[in-house]
Amino acid sequence: MKQLKTEYLGLSLRNPLIVSSSGLTASLEKLQRLEAAGAGAVVLKSVFEEQIVNETAHLEVYNAYPEAADYLHFYLKEDYLEQYIGLIAEAKKNLSIPVIGSICCVSEGGWIDFARRIEEAGADALELNVFFLPADPMVAGAEIERQYLSVVRDVAEKVSVPVAVKISTHFTSPLNMIQGIRQCGAEGVVMFNRFYEPDINTDSVQVMEADIFSTSADLRGSIRWIAMASAAFPDLDIAASTGVHTGEDAVKVLLAGASAFEVCSAIYHNGLGVIDRINGYLSGWMTEHRFTSISEFCGRLNYRSVAHPLAYERAQFMKYFAARGE
Repeated sequence: MKQLKTEYLGLSLRNPLIVSSSGLTASLEKLQRLEAAGAGAVVLKSVFEEQIVNETAHLEVYNAYPEAADYLHFYLKEDYLEQYIGLIAEAKKNLSIPVIGSICCVSEGGWIDFARRIEEAGADALELNVFFLPADPMVAGAEIERQYLSVVRDVAEKVSVPVAVKISTHFTSPLNMIQGIRQCGAEGVVMFNRFYEPDINTDSVQVMEADIFSTSADLRGSIRWIAMASAAFPDLDIAASTGVHTGEDAVKVLLAGASAFEVCSAIYHNGLGVIDRINGYLSGWMTEHRFTSISEFCGRLNYRSVAHPLAYERAQFMKYFAARGE
């Protein structure tokens, strides 16, 4: 399917389908299966700052021996990180598709050197997954945004590989935040991050975990902002994430202006065969509409290109419900 070739973060992809950071990309064997199934690129399972912190929390028993505690914290963290670096090196040795490293940060600092090590191990790019939970009522939104941009700037300045930032939908002004991310040196954004969400079990009267998988319906919120961001920042690469389950979903995000799209839940639900089905649908749709390359239609329906851009700005249901009557 030569017509599916595209570029993302300056990387040449055989198709725009990227398997996102997850358990699907946690080992070389799994990565090889994804490549054989037709993935255009892979984002390795993230290094989670929270996980490292949790795994070392039990070492508080050594607080009376600070030197021992420091050594054990360092050893556990280094062991975890070395395994990750090893996976990157093995993936680059055995795969022909781009390999993107991923770091999931929940605090400032501590990740600059590791980002450099990911680059040195051979990663083609770095996906920076940053989220600061705004749980403190004394911390203003502007301060949280400053923390995000500080992490992005520090990492982008220290590595030469392209950096993409996976953002959330929780910003008051997403386009302004993307502008800041761009100015800090990132070459791309991934829209959007999917977080753990709590639910409540009314039978056991306990807090429980909500469904972790996305659906195609989750794509609707992304389409608006992809369309607006791709129009505002034509030099910035955008990857759609959360909600791409079918070939039709893929066509939608590309028309809105995404350079590529990340897939995860669809593979968990439907197996590796869904990769070929999505790419096959995309290829068939392009043939039907006489497009010979993705660049010919990418962004054709973004905010700047459509005849009625207000369709992307409308946020209330007043007109719809007024037309329905009582």
